[in-house]
Amino acid sequence: DNHGTAPLTLSSELPYQSTIKRKVRKKKNGVITANVAGTKYEIVRVVIREMGFVKTRDEDETANLIWSDSAVQQEKIAELRNYQRINHFPGMGEICRKDFLARNMTKMIKSQPQEYSFIPRTWIFPAEYTQFQNYVKELKKKRRQKTFIVKPANGAMGHGISLIRNGEKLQAQDHLIVQEYLDKPFLMEGYKFDLRVYILVTSCDPLKVFLYHDGLVRMGTEKYHPPSDSNLSQLYMHLTNYSVNKHNEHFERDETEDKGSKRSIKWFTEFLETNNLDVSKFWSDISELVVKTLIVAEPHVLHAYRMCRPGQAPGSDSVCFEVLGFDILLDRKLKPWLLEINRAPSFGTDQKIDYDVKKGVLLNALKLLNIRTSDKRRNLAQQKAEAQKRLYGQGSMKKLLPGSSDWEKQRHTLERRKEELKERLAQVRKQISKEEHENRHMGNYRRIYPPDDKTLLEKYESLLATAFQTFLAGRAASLQREMNNPLKRMKEEDILDLLEQCEIDDEKLMGKCSKPRGPKPLCSMPESAQPLRKLKNYNSDSNCDSGSSMSESGEETEKEDHNEKKEKKVSYDLEENQCKSLERSGKLNYHFSKQSPSYSSPTSSTGPIRRSVSCPRSISILTMQSQAAEQRPFSAKASLQIQRASSVNRSHSLNRSPSSARVPQTPSLATMNSSGSESLLQQKTKEQEVALTKETLLIINDMRMKFPGKTDEESKLIIEDIMDNWKYHKTKVASYWLVKLDSVKQRKVLDIVKTSVRAVLQRVWKAPDIENLHLYRLFNRVFNRLLWSHGQGLWNCFCNSGSSWETIFSKSTEVVTPEQLQCCQRIVQLCKHCLLVVYKYSSDSRGSPTGLSSHWDDTRY
Repeated sequence: DNHGTAPLTLSSELPYQSTIKRKVRKKKNGVITANVAGTKYEIVRVVIREMGFVKTRDEDETANLIWSDSAVQQEKIAELRNYQRINHFPGMGEICRKDFLARNMTKMIKSQPQEYSFIPRTWIFPAEYTQFQNYVKELKKKRRQKTFIVKPANGAMGHGISLIRNGEKLQAQDHLIVQEYLDKPFLMEGYKFDLRVYILVTSCDPLKVFLYHDGLVRMGTEKYHPPSDSNLSQLYMHLTNYSVNKHNEHFERDETEDKGSKRSIKWFTEFLETNNLDVSKFWSDISELVVKTLIVAEPHVLHAYRMCRPGQAPGSDSVCFEVLGFDILLDRKLKPWLLEINRAPSFGTDQKIDYDVKKGVLLNALKLLNIRTSDKRRNLAQQKAEAQKRLYGQGSMKKLLPGSSDWEKQRHTLERRKEELKERLAQVRKQISKEEHENRHMGNYRRIYPPDDKTLLEKYESLLATAFQTFLAGRAASLQREMNNPLKRMKEEDILDLLEQCEIDDEKLMGKCSKPRGPKPLCSMPESAQPLRKLKNYNSDSNCDSGSSMSESGEETEKEDHNEKKEKKVSYDLEENQCKSLERSGKLNYHFSKQSPSYSSPTSSTGPIRRSVSCPRSISILTMQSQAAEQRPFSAKASLQIQRASSVNRSHSLNRSPSSARVPQTPSLATMNSSGSESLLQQKTKEQEVALTKETLLIINDMRMKFPGKTDEESKLIIEDIMDNWKYHKTKVASYWLVKLDSVKQRKVLDIVKTSVRAVLQRVWKAPDIENLHLYRLFNRVFNRLLWSHGQGLWNCFCNSGSSWETIFSKSTEVVTPEQLQCCQRIVQLCKHCLLVVYKYSSDSRGSPTGLSSHWDDTRY
């Protein structure tokens, strides 16, 4: 017995406790290994140590990171494991060799002359010797004389460069590059200079480009004078290469950033600001030049990369990355001109400015790559899983037998479509997580492709499509098809819509009754009776094709709700109730947005199709539900007797991303009482939104499709004539829309309407960014729906068969007012008329392979 407050001590003298000792195993922390045997630059080793990477033996080929100063052979890239990274892409020589760059740029200039005006006129000897001599003769006739710069086709570091004024003296047999000399450069303190801009390409599938917001300004070492016969040989005046000018006695090695023959671009931008020059335009011009140049390289690089890595899935982590050095010259108007591109830029650190700039380039690049210690372990686990799948035949689709019925064929096509959508959805979500990491670890880099500006992105995508057609014409058919796949441009929410549509079609095919998706509207609330009556009135007045079916569903819902009123009601404490899952509302919800919001009931844990937090629609749903809850009038009681709305889970073929499991709580009673002024402000904003929507509807109703060269009345008669003789035109229109036009041309047809509608919204709403308008997002969903299944969505509008475009609203919790729905109906009607006009115009055209003339998609028509 223990008396008092003395502590209780237990002593044990068991013999086995003193003799047995447990071995405590220390968990090994993973390390990231780097093989830097292929580089001569000490700064690379310094950065590797600073990143915490472990340097391996020179012969080790299993390191996480492999760095080489020179280009690597394609066989080496093919042998790399998925967890490894190497600092060169195959095929990048197509823009890094001077002759290849000139050849590829010439091809792009022929198809896009206005976009590719940033490279001096170039000739490749001996192939283009005759064209050059003809150009020199033309100059003689006009009594003009130009200076030309001659470079070796595969030279570097300024070796073999000379200036000439008499082009007739050049020999045809030499393998040279001849360019027009830019004789009016932007001067700094009387010296000519060029910029070394550092670019990081982290992936070619999809293309991702980052620009480092610093670099080097490399100046000549003799005062510049326009070229003449007396100073052509003075290379220290005309050339800005560091490897040339460092041998001049006038080369200044100064440690301060505002002096010396080598300075930083950071200092140069401050110099531009001091002289009241536009720095933002300077960076945007540089970015555009870089992206357009890499667009020229992308078809070659992607094709070569796929050849090296044939089993790698599209969108997976790239084993290659590259740091490129762009040499850019500015003329007197500050227009950038591309001189050349270095795939192995020098990382020598002769001066402090070299050390500071180049260390930042390498350190920020390795942080962006996100090389992790777990990559190797994950790769091995993935290889084992894939081997088991191949062994046991898991995950592979069953092949269709030759004697299969039409039902089996339809089912097989649907299953393939679903697998394709799920695969693309996984890729999109992976890209979103990558972008989140990049945004946090960008450092001094800026992402310039894909850009944030939607208009700029559309321009770049158009140039990219042109580049693929130009450089891969007649070959790499699978790659061409993949680039034209409309899924490649779709966002997460659009893919989820298509997946749900596939599941609905699958249910119909299997003979199952399609269940209503989402909770039914609450009818035990006093507000619910009025919306149902209004719904009937709206259905009678609506010009929607599915009006009768909607009214029938409304009557059925009334009967069901009447029976449910007799059931026992459930009491919910508003302060403790949490929103556990977001369900999509039923068909009736979008007709009466102003009257009452619908509450979503908690769902079971069977896992419906989930949208990740990064999906824009998920965020908008949270906002709308919380706003709707704030606007509902409450009594003084802490809890209300509300009826649980029966909710039907969406199919559980996909799960929510882990980050989306956290959902904010429903606002408490105290919060709602304290936010009265905010609700009034929201109500006022709602009224303005309704007024602007009505104004938009009036303008869209007045819009008409105009046939090129015809009056409005004649255009109207043409459309009416086609519809009057629809039996004759139906098969031809179907063949033209569904067969003759590919997905790119189909999108162009609808872009005629989309561009005009966008202009209307900008004029009416006066919003700086209409992308954030709820109405514009609705229109975008309608356009995407019409292009669904290779244009089948729009064709269903002609045939009144298949899934209607209106199902995108019946499956969503987004509230759609009658005015917004009428706007969408008018847009669908305009798209139908647009297709008929384009079809008629193309059938009347001659001489085009697709039956389209050069200006068929002009928005003026």
